[in-house]
Amino acid sequence: MGKIILKLDVVMADRHMSLNELAERVGITNVNLSKIKNSKVSAIRFSTLAAICETLDCTPGDILKYTE
Repeated sequence: MGKIILKLDVVMADRHMSLNELAERVGITNVNLSKIKNSKVSAIRFSTLAAICETLDCTPGDILKYTE
């Protein structure tokens, strides 16, 4: 069974966006964003994903990667 890898840290680095700044703009806590960034979550709300993508000017495909 494959799994989904989160590449949020890579996109954030490309955009020169800090964890604190992204969390504030998206409207979630630093702790929750850190869990997402470090792939310590089993799910993410579409509304949160949409807000992250809007803030970072990217698509979900830039953040999510499927691996076998």
